[in-house]
Amino acid sequence: MRAIALIAAILFAIASPAMADDVATAQGVIRAQEQAFGRDDATAAYSYAAPAIRQIFPQADIFMSMVQNQYAPVYRHRSFEFGAAQTAGDRIAQRVQIIDANGEAWEALYTLERQSDGSLKITGCSLLKAGQSV
Repeated sequence: MRAIALIAAILFAIASPAMADDVATAQGVIRAQEQAFGRDDATAAYSYAAPAIRQIFPQADIFMSMVQNQYAPVYRHRSFEFGAAQTAGDRIAQRVQIIDANGEAWEALYTLERQSDGSLKITGCSLLKAGQSV
């Protein structure tokens, strides 16, 4: 039993730095997009979207309009703080606590996926008012 626990601890220790690096990279991507929204830089914000998102919104200005209309707390907010993250292979789910421009609390769940070029791109964002359930 101790041997199994030791092996598990070793494997976790080996995997942790890579997982931590992936989460830090994912948070950097999300933060960069969030800052691009703050500057109204549609081109930069759009550059962090995964190919599937780009197929749905084929131009940066169309993407930006969708964010402004459907994700106002992501587009404009008072605070934007990272919460828990989970990794599974090439996918990362990152929770973000947001206080919108009106002072209301929201929780966003970003999903990201590693692309063939090694970069991480945002594949989606689910937004719920704090305290609501799916």
